[in-house]
Amino acid sequence: MRNYLQQLKSLMLVMALVFGASLAANAQSRTITGTVLDASLGDPVPGATVLVKGTTRGVATDLDGKFTLEIQPGDRVLVVSFVGYLTKEVEIGNQSTFTINLEEDIQSLEEAVVIGYGSQDKKEITSAVVGVKPEDFNRGNVANPTQLLQGKVAGLSITRAGGNPNGGFDIRLRGLSTFGANSSPLIVLDGVIGASLDNVDPNDIQSIDVLKDGSAAAIYGARGSSGVILITTTKKGTREPSTTVSINSFATLDQATNLIPILSPEEFVARGGQDFGSRTDWRKELIDDALSYTTNASVSGSFNNTSYMASVNYRDNNGIVNGVGNERLNTRINLSQSAINNRLRMNVNLSFTNVDSEDINGAAFRYATIYNPTAPIFEDTEDANQRFGGYFQRDLFDFYNPVALANQQKFVNEIKSALTSYRAEFDILPNLTASAQYSQDRRNQLIGGFWSIQDFQVGLGARGSAQRITEDRQQKIFESTLRYETEVMDGLNMTLLGGVAFQSTKNQGFGARVRQYLFDLGWDNLGAGAIRLGNNTNLYSFANQDQLNSAFGRANFNYRNLLFLSASVRAETYSGFGANNQTGVFPAFSVGSDFTQIFDMGVFSQFKPRVSYGVTGNLPPSPTLALGVFGNGNRIDLDGDPLTTDDIYVGIVQNSNPNRFLKWETKKEFNVGVDYAMFDGKVNGSVDYYVRNISDLLFNVPVSGGPNIFDPGRFNTVGSTWVNLADLRAAGFEFAIGVARIGKGTLKWSPNFNFTIYDKTTIESLSAGGLGFDELRFATPGSPGQNNNPIIYNRVGQTLGDFYGPRLLGISEAGEYILSTTNPDEFERLGNGLPQGEFGFANGFEYGQWSLNVFLRGAWGHDLYNSYRGFYENADAPSNTWNSVITDKTPTSPLITSTPTFNSSYIEDASFIRLDNMELGYNFKTNSPNLSSFRVYFAAQNLFTITNYSGIDPEVRVRDLENDDPFTTSLSPGIERRNTYFQTRSFTLGLSLNFK
Repeated sequence: MRNYLQQLKSLMLVMALVFGASLAANAQSRTITGTVLDASLGDPVPGATVLVKGTTRGVATDLDGKFTLEIQPGDRVLVVSFVGYLTKEVEIGNQSTFTINLEEDIQSLEEAVVIGYGSQDKKEITSAVVGVKPEDFNRGNVANPTQLLQGKVAGLSITRAGGNPNGGFDIRLRGLSTFGANSSPLIVLDGVIGASLDNVDPNDIQSIDVLKDGSAAAIYGARGSSGVILITTTKKGTREPSTTVSINSFATLDQATNLIPILSPEEFVARGGQDFGSRTDWRKELIDDALSYTTNASVSGSFNNTSYMASVNYRDNNGIVNGVGNERLNTRINLSQSAINNRLRMNVNLSFTNVDSEDINGAAFRYATIYNPTAPIFEDTEDANQRFGGYFQRDLFDFYNPVALANQQKFVNEIKSALTSYRAEFDILPNLTASAQYSQDRRNQLIGGFWSIQDFQVGLGARGSAQRITEDRQQKIFESTLRYETEVMDGLNMTLLGGVAFQSTKNQGFGARVRQYLFDLGWDNLGAGAIRLGNNTNLYSFANQDQLNSAFGRANFNYRNLLFLSASVRAETYSGFGANNQTGVFPAFSVGSDFTQIFDMGVFSQFKPRVSYGVTGNLPPSPTLALGVFGNGNRIDLDGDPLTTDDIYVGIVQNSNPNRFLKWETKKEFNVGVDYAMFDGKVNGSVDYYVRNISDLLFNVPVSGGPNIFDPGRFNTVGSTWVNLADLRAAGFEFAIGVARIGKGTLKWSPNFNFTIYDKTTIESLSAGGLGFDELRFATPGSPGQNNNPIIYNRVGQTLGDFYGPRLLGISEAGEYILSTTNPDEFERLGNGLPQGEFGFANGFEYGQWSLNVFLRGAWGHDLYNSYRGFYENADAPSNTWNSVITDKTPTSPLITSTPTFNSSYIEDASFIRLDNMELGYNFKTNSPNLSSFRVYFAAQNLFTITNYSGIDPEVRVRDLENDDPFTTSLSPGIERRNTYFQTRSFTLGLSLNFK
């Protein structure tokens, strides 16, 4: 048997030594106390973190700013920090009581602002550039990155009417800059130009910088006309070894709000409506409260020369209608590695996103409002069971059971996107840096549509129908830059940047639709559809590719922090224009001077006037507009014998005439502004006035037969040609101000306010190559009975998006319209769908460990066409088929007996103020060495809206949602269509945890 006595003696000796050392250490440990104060006001700072440097041992100050901390031998320095203050280190020495004064962080002018291909200190910016940090983002259930900015940046309009969780946001920066599909700002995600927003979750965003004017955006050349939004995702930590784990999880309840008033069943019957014997609240049957869930988890840290961040973001967003919602999973990995004494820096960013969404026919919202309130949902008859699946239906015009519509039609959309980027920087010399970045952005979309055999609207006549669509996009970009910094002379610093870029984009897709099923099999079995020709069928595929090559350069000068100057130019060649017009040159220039470096300006710590001018372009949505593109025509039976099929072919047709002179759209923008800061940076803001002239906008115009003036020597073979048609002018005034943490004691208030006043877009010309137009008319109200007369006229010399129609002069005793005219050529201007101004007012409150954020947003000076009133408030006999709306603007004495006709009474002022979101949070004290913060919060969105508009949502409509043509949808703003998703009010409860 082995003798363990010696080992036991050794173990007992070690234990005794450890125990003795512990006693000695405890004998030498001691307790210190202290108070953390605001250095300028002398007020206590509750919630400040007091750590022993180099350890995780620490505490948070209480409501009186006091702390108690046990220290060990070898503890030398305390590190004291709090948001909004400069971190301070305090020697411990032999002291037992400490009074620590924290200075507010007023060095915002030294903050780095991301610009194109780099960053600058905020003090050096000479263009209209705005940076937004996470503490300024909007709160609540924010599923789209653009929601973080809504109302936060003067001149940036982010709108979405209604509450569809699958609905996208319309983004306009300083109004309209093109007729085409690229009317939204360019997105640059971690340096990747044109990246999809699907590639980033809002929780991973560290900062968003908005390049508003032409001089700031010109470095992006042909893609900068609509402005640029630079998104930077979460950084990877510090060089010191560290690991941080963050978890944010919340649940959101959505409820329908602001439903349009309608007649009760009894009122409907009394007005002449048919009584089917039931009493049904159709909107209640269609909609219900929706519960959504979100969880974000990330881990970040660093070791040696490596830093990393990995995150997983899961969102389950449900709509207020069963069958509407989306499930989103986003994963991200950011890696950074330095070598050769940090001269070589390498970054890898990988992001993968899956989005599965379901939707219904938006017409269900219309019919839920106007369907007969005496009709039942189901009908137990042989005909109803056999034809309609048991749903109540009647063969009446514009009459579909909304519950059946929502259940018997289904639409799905699956999106898989992947963004990968690889970047390397190398310091050739201490002041000379070379960089290269390669990125690949892939997006695969799978769309399915299904109309049941018993769907009364479509499927019944088609005997069931289904479709499948695939669309794939791949964009590859390689960019390389060389950056040089030097002091040209005493006090004059210069930074030069030069680079080249190559971008290739490939789009391809396939679509098929069939009809006449034996059973409801849907989009997963198109082969079971017997009919593949004619109505409710389709078959197509496509592919296109374009190339954009660029060279660019920029020079920045700083003279003693007094005078700042920047100049840039970018030249780009694009394959999609005429042979002699494929290269565009986009220069920019800006200058600014901080007067506080010259004069004593009292309370001003910065007063920097600046002037800028920049030229930008716009890429067309298709690379084939300059070509005489051919497409598929009709089927041709060569012998006319339907019994033989070997001689049937699809003919070729030309879709447009060629235009060898087709060229870039160009925007020239002049901006004058002032950046200011007062009271040592406690108050800061900016003022800007801009004028932009946009020329050579692309448009598809009708042409007659004869010689093609855009391709001499040839003739027009079809009735349309793409040309550079229009010139526009727009201007605006922007103002922003922010105040940092004003108040007394532990109560602090941080207000931020911005507003924009627009000089609405004016149409300067509509002519090209001898083709001239006085106006472009769009936007018919629709069926029933209002399909023929457009209601928006875009006329040369007038503002874009003007409503035109007859003016309502009165109502006769018999309830008939008295209109100013019925001749469309004599219609009057009735209003305009674009806003005259917009504002955002953010308020951040702090009290001890409590925080409250309240954000108000609004717009004024825009009109909306209220389509519900325009179709469904009259009491004429045909209108008694459906229910009537009864808003406070509906005439009741007498009731209108005329057939619904568009007129001035349906154009309403839609100015509004909205409590967009509010969040109340509490930061719990934690003494855990591993849990650095624990926060619980409650948020609400769309709490109330103040407006005189009587429709669904007074939100600005910058385009017509029922117009799918990307080149004309922006020419018909201000229309609230009847299929608009109902507004929702949201309530969110969540918690955030940070571990270290």
